Amino acid sequence: QVQLVESGGGMVQPGGSLRLSCAASGSMSSFRMGWYRQAPGQQREVVATVTSGGLTNYQESLRGRFTGSRHNGRNTNDLEMNNLQPEDTAIYYCTARGVVAPVLNYWGQGTKVAVSS
Repeated sequence: QVQLVESGGGMVQPGGSLRLSCAASGSMSSFRMGWYRQAPGQQREVVATVTSGGLTNYQESLRGRFTGSRHNGRNTNDLEMNNLQPEDTAIYYCTARGVVAPVLNYWGQGTKVAVSS
């Protein structure tokens, strides 16, 4: 059983930046890691995913402001968020999805990001 622990959430003013980090308790070499978010009253949505080879995909509306990265040696996954806006307020979840069968999925507990003046 892999545990994912997020950190780095908090409150920031519009236009500010935050960096989220996720630490996995085991090797992530066979997992695609990523970030999802869920705003109040909204469905959970993908923010970014990163393969073990570093290939990153983004929710198109977030490309350019958000940058996903991972460090395989440390089993960590980061999300750099710039020019944050009130609509970015959400709980952000770290995820890991296996790429070999049987496919395993793991979720962190989430970290809250609030953007407000």
